[in-house]
Amino acid sequence: MAREELTRLTGSGNGGPCGEKDCPNVYRTSSGSFIVQGDMSDAFTPPTGEGLVEIPEAILREAFRALGW
Repeated sequence: MAREELTRLTGSGNGGPCGEKDCPNVYRTSSGSFIVQGDMSDAFTPPTGEGLVEIPEAILREAFRALGW
């Protein structure tokens, strides 16, 4: 899936911690699921094929606002 196929919910120059830069963000797919981009985390070892990322609470709040939640 290409990034262009995703709806970016955060970091679109609306005062978030990164503005237009490529740091913590939440994207929505056409099927309604979410892609989360953030700093790699080593909090625990996830199952094969999965990964952990860490994003600030403010990014999730921004995504919820974008969705009207």
